[in-house]
Amino acid sequence: MGHKIFLSYKYADNNVQNILGTGYWGLCTARAYADEIEDALSSTDDIYKGESDGEDLSQLTDAIIWEKLKNRIYDSTITLVLMSKGMKESWKAEKNQWIPQEISYSLKEMPRKNKNGDNVVSRTNALLAVILPDQSGDYSYFTVNKTCCSTGCRTLDRYCSYIFDIMKGNLFNQKQPISKTCDTGSTIYYGQHSYMLCVKWEDFKTNMSSYIETAYEIQANKDDYNIQKVI
Repeated sequence: MGHKIFLSYKYADNNVQNILGTGYWGLCTARAYADEIEDALSSTDDIYKGESDGEDLSQLTDAIIWEKLKNRIYDSTITLVLMSKGMKESWKAEKNQWIPQEISYSLKEMPRKNKNGDNVVSRTNALLAVILPDQSGDYSYFTVNKTCCSTGCRTLDRYCSYIFDIMKGNLFNQKQPISKTCDTGSTIYYGQHSYMLCVKWEDFKTNMSSYIETAYEIQANKDDYNIQKVI
């Protein structure tokens, strides 16, 4: 049986690498990456629950849009977040931005009535963040090389100003992480230390199903994490 995948992203963010080809510089947005994912899922048993290109919701009120989104999120089982450098509007409260609202709703156990009038409760979604390259093809706004030990290492910047607090709260949130202190005194984490699995676009696009399954494996052990569900 296929998975029900909800995709959360900033539609018009153009601070992403151009994957549309020459002649489209500056016109490529996060939507182009969403299209690639939707196309890839169309040949699988997975069900795409996100917004499709050409589906114009702009004429609707925020309240109506949110009801439509909640209907899609409610029975989804995994939330894919396209992490892009311009997805966050720093001047606007996070509770008034779509991405954190969508993540929060997908992580909560929400009660509803089914068609028969019976009470049903949604499950906490698996959570997978796909890190998009910026316009120069760089990921270092979120993934950085650090000299945290003599051999060097690569880490995620949980304090990154480009991501939302609810995303930060689901990084390095394993209750009993496997870690060690390296020769410089820094802490190195091993295994699935975060409920929100993070993967670079260049890796994700070559093996989407594998990363999706890993996110589900983390979800199966969700009690091992302090999951942040509120904005």
